Amino acid sequence: MGKKGAEEMKNEILQVVEKQGRNHNVKTESGPQNQHPYAFHVSGPRNIPSINWRDLINSTWKDGNYKRTVIACFIQAVYLLELDRQENKTPENALAPKWWIPFKYKLVQTLIDERDGSIFGAILEWDRSAALADFVLIRPNGAPKAVLALRGTLLKSPTIRRDIEDDLRFLTWESLKGSVRFSSAFKALKSISEKYGSSNVCIAGHSLGAGFALQVGKALAKEGVFVEAHLFNPPSISLASSLKDVGDKAGIMWNKVRSLLPLITETQAKEGAQSIALGLNKQWVPHLYVNNSDYICCYYNDPPNGTEEKNACKENVKPTIDAKLFVMSKGKQKFLEAHGLEQWWSDDLELQMAANNSKLISKQLKSLYSLSPAEQAPSKGR
Repeated sequence: MGKKGAEEMKNEILQVVEKQGRNHNVKTESGPQNQHPYAFHVSGPRNIPSINWRDLINSTWKDGNYKRTVIACFIQAVYLLELDRQENKTPENALAPKWWIPFKYKLVQTLIDERDGSIFGAILEWDRSAALADFVLIRPNGAPKAVLALRGTLLKSPTIRRDIEDDLRFLTWESLKGSVRFSSAFKALKSISEKYGSSNVCIAGHSLGAGFALQVGKALAKEGVFVEAHLFNPPSISLASSLKDVGDKAGIMWNKVRSLLPLITETQAKEGAQSIALGLNKQWVPHLYVNNSDYICCYYNDPPNGTEEKNACKENVKPTIDAKLFVMSKGKQKFLEAHGLEQWWSDDLELQMAANNSKLISKQLKSLYSLSPAEQAPSKGR
């Protein structure tokens, strides 16, 4: 009798477990998309205001925290565009659109890496139709007409090879100009700048994407076109940087020698002086967001030293080269958390503007405000 009772109890338990398993499977199949960790309502920003008619009076986009949050969401959308592509998602179940639709923007172009067909960037434009549906008659003050967003490294097999290839390109040479992504992003940024005007355009990126955004934005600034830039966790370390320190010192000595040679005419010297004066009067000031626990970007927080400022004066470079540097400091964090994009829209964000200038910022932007060796040389009488 006792044996029979034990068997009945065992069967009852197995039936309950089996029933719970069936119920779990039903829940999973009924709404897997709703529980996806990258769904906007799961991992996106909380308590963020929606754009409405009140923005015509007091624009939400004038709030720096709101702008940072939205632009970070746009970059997240680019990561998800590539993941949606890899998983063959349809417009009905795609994750990416939920990261730009709430802010009244629309996707107008994706940037494709011709080497593997992956999506590494996207152009988002202000969606006037969606805005009108909520009685937002005009674009709020401060909202860009178009945003070029660039993702970073995606550790997935279809794209990881090309992502790592560009990571190593930066690590080795501290330059991304040799990548097909650089030329594609530059053409896209120049195109929307010409279409909408540089003051209505923004470029943004995270990690490797921030490296591309910085160098593409700088290349366009050299042509006299200044666009707003937001760079999250931009790479700050490379093998080339340590060698460049030695090369810079040698370059200063070489410039002293070249200055003794009659390389340019008086007319060329005047043109060079006008060029540097223009650079000093108008600056390209990118926004950088770094975390002190992220060893990839933390070196942007190193302050300049007096020796570099003296050398800048000798090289006809503006001694103070500015950028808006925002630092996240929450004590010791794990690398993946400190380097993640999600931190930049979190509710408990502890952010402070650390400096307008740093050693690495000066090094990155120096070429915008310096004369070429030929232009640095003083004119000589014939």
